[in-house]
Amino acid sequence: MSSEQAHPDPHGLRQRKGTTPQMVGRYPDYDVLREVDHWDEATRRVVLARVQDVPAIVFFAEAEAATAGAFLDVVLAQDAEPRIPVLNYVDEKLAQGTGDGWQYYDLPPDGETWRRVVRGLDEEARRDAFESFAAASLEVQTAIVHRFGQGRLHGGAWETLNVGRAWKVVMRYACQAFYSHPWAWNEIGFGGPAAPRGYVR
Repeated sequence: MSSEQAHPDPHGLRQRKGTTPQMVGRYPDYDVLREVDHWDEATRRVVLARVQDVPAIVFFAEAEAATAGAFLDVVLAQDAEPRIPVLNYVDEKLAQGTGDGWQYYDLPPDGETWRRVVRGLDEEARRDAFESFAAASLEVQTAIVHRFGQGRLHGGAWETLNVGRAWKVVMRYACQAFYSHPWAWNEIGFGGPAAPRGYVR
């Protein structure tokens, strides 16, 4: 399965100004970073850092990072550059151990949940004769992700997790990292931070 088949773009939505993931967006001339001078200094510093100061990978080992990154690319349909560096921000949050202030009673802490998910993804890929999830074809990766999302993975690492809830944990991290980035804001036409002037038409 090709990238186009897995994640079709039937509308030909090409971004002309600003940056969006894969340069696809419904607002082709919108660039939220043009508003940077309207933000207060603290807001400006935080938002620009998401683009200019991408954190290094420190939580995941190299092989884990390759699998986690491939998984995130599939679930977020990031098939080509430019990509939002979601893995780096997920890794940063896990390394800091901040979490979201709660966890499911039948799952380990989020960092351990992520490690077991990564191990489980690699185990699934090996059943299809690939060395790892990251080394698998897009067709195999997509099929594994679909089964994960439906809670239909069993054996190995999956026996140590509530698979459905593990899916919710990793997707929460993925969506938080993706939609906190200005490139995603361009894609969906979000106006960015309201402080200090508020939103205007």
